[in-house]
Amino acid sequence: MVNKKIIRKKVLFLLWILVSFNVLNAQKHHTVLKDSLDGAFDLSDFLIYANGFIVVPTIITEPAVGGFGGAVAPIFLKKRAPVIDENGKKRFINPDITGGIGMYTANKSWMAGAFRSATLVKPKILYRAFAAYGDMNLSFYANNLPNQSDQEFKLNFKSTIFYTQWLKQFNNAKWSAGPQYLFLNSKINLPDFNLPPPFVDPKDIKSTISQLGLALQFDGRDNIFTPDKGIRIQSDFFWSDKALGSDYQAWRINLSAIGYYPLAKTLIGGLRIEGEQALGSPPFYLKPGINLRGIPAARYMGNTSIVSELEFRWDLYRRWSLMGYGGLASAFNDWDQAFAKPIVYSYGTGFRYLIARKFKLRMGVDVAKGNEEWAYYIVFGSNWLR
Repeated sequence: MVNKKIIRKKVLFLLWILVSFNVLNAQKHHTVLKDSLDGAFDLSDFLIYANGFIVVPTIITEPAVGGFGGAVAPIFLKKRAPVIDENGKKRFINPDITGGIGMYTANKSWMAGAFRSATLVKPKILYRAFAAYGDMNLSFYANNLPNQSDQEFKLNFKSTIFYTQWLKQFNNAKWSAGPQYLFLNSKINLPDFNLPPPFVDPKDIKSTISQLGLALQFDGRDNIFTPDKGIRIQSDFFWSDKALGSDYQAWRINLSAIGYYPLAKTLIGGLRIEGEQALGSPPFYLKPGINLRGIPAARYMGNTSIVSELEFRWDLYRRWSLMGYGGLASAFNDWDQAFAKPIVYSYGTGFRYLIARKFKLRMGVDVAKGNEEWAYYIVFGSNWLR
């Protein structure tokens, strides 16, 4: 108990030092929290002149991990100026994002990790990396029998994860392609069920995933945080094999299309269509699932998933916006039974505030209703942030 108190005090002291450094550095540059154009509350200069560093406290609202929790994410955000390529064309550079995260939720799930998303300007390479360790309590369901009720199984995962992606931009910088890699080592603790979960294979209890893949991307959005126009299309392929050190032989194909279009001066429409197909024998926890607001993660899974979602943002007054959205999805094991079960749906509303104009970054809250329950989400940028 004494050791835990000492550790807790050290963590709080470290966070206090980080926040103090942030504030002092911002004061050194005479940073104010008001925009020079409209005088509204704005964090743009604070993020830029505090060396892009800020400690972001976040509320976790995902139903799959208890519905409530907290996270602290120290983030370095570096704004990059456009460059002129050798062909004379201007190339816009996304902001560099580097940070860490620590989280704890109501069902005693916790995770600690670090991430980075940045650009190597001269070689025109976009790269991402993420590493974390977590002790997560998640619910999975046996829901492949159309005439029977779903059965919930609560499982504990102790997992180490590492992911990286490196994309080389073409002459048209909106297009890029390159390799990606996923490593996942997991140990699953099974409670004392009367019957073991039907979807758990004995080798899933302690397993290693090693996946090598390729990605092809077109990104024509006007910014990465909260786009007003443009489309992003990406195709992913992952291969898992014993030759890579994996316990599984499987393949996964993902297709994703996200687009935004200004329907009027103050009305932005958005459409998301995503599909995922698993082949071979992947572990149950890496099968395609449904990612929709109002639907708990891992609630509906299968060998195939199809998701579509429509969204509208009405810029109502100054920096404030009103959201409305709805989606349909399905997860199934066999294409001949694609719609044997009822379609999963969700709908909801929310709001956004333009919190950093120079980054076109909006934040807000969404409230969504799915097939079975309500959920709410704290949104940083966009719910479709990719």
